Amino acid sequence: MLDRQQTGIVFNVQKFSVHDGEGIRTLVFLKGCPLHCPWCSNPESQRREPERAYNPTRCLTAAVCGRCAKACPTGAVSIVGGLVCFDRSKCTGCNACVRACPSGAQTVYGETQSVDQILSRVEEDGVFYTRSGGGLTLSGGEALAQPDFALALLREAKKRHIHTTIETCGHYPTDVLDQACRVLDALIFDIKCLDSARHKKATGVGSELILKNIGHVFEHFPDLPVLIRTPVIPGFNDTEEDILGIREMIPRKANIRYEALTYHRMGQPKYGYLGRRYELEGVKADEAFMKRLNIMLKSYEK
Repeated sequence: MLDRQQTGIVFNVQKFSVHDGEGIRTLVFLKGCPLHCPWCSNPESQRREPERAYNPTRCLTAAVCGRCAKACPTGAVSIVGGLVCFDRSKCTGCNACVRACPSGAQTVYGETQSVDQILSRVEEDGVFYTRSGGGLTLSGGEALAQPDFALALLREAKKRHIHTTIETCGHYPTDVLDQACRVLDALIFDIKCLDSARHKKATGVGSELILKNIGHVFEHFPDLPVLIRTPVIPGFNDTEEDILGIREMIPRKANIRYEALTYHRMGQPKYGYLGRRYELEGVKADEAFMKRLNIMLKSYEK
């Protein structure tokens, strides 16, 4: 199969991003992730298959609309006490309610798209990439959890002279990352915790493979621009020992940067849309600690 014909499951294409690689970029979010971080800001990305979601804040209300309930053949969407209610146990995934909803309150995260379809959208903003040094960033979920699709996207983008970056958790076979790095212009790689037992307790997997993979990048792709990121999560890795330990193991080279990210809860509402509970309810970042931490990290850049 030609790369441009390869298909995968994508849940969002976000244009004009300036925080996920150099310049102005188009982010393509792929479904599926081997980690299950409770602080994940994209919970709709974790499962590989498309997922039904209901956002009540976008609903026009049963009194004004109610089309979703009328369209649903199984009673999964109903009107109870004047409110639109969604019973996931009755949903068969026919998406009749989604097609009937005029406001996007009823939606599906994830659809099958081809490499050609995705890159046609990416190329619409080619003039902005040229002027800003931007391009395509693959994200997720974990982009390389769909390796055939992600690698085909990267190869085809390279043929079309589009600057390529991926944001990755690093947990997959090393040969997959090796193939990706051969056609990448930059890499954004998360290292959350060096302690494998704590990493597994929090995310569902240990850190051994992740650390092996970043070591492979450092050894075999020494000139590739790399940004290492650590989300600082209260109660998980929010100590100087944790963060400075990660910084210490990163080579001090001009093409390798490190960033500690402040914990945020911007993705919390989406857990409700998916019928899930947000496990870090009430947890807040320690802004004073983050300020001290960033001052300490600056010393490594000298």
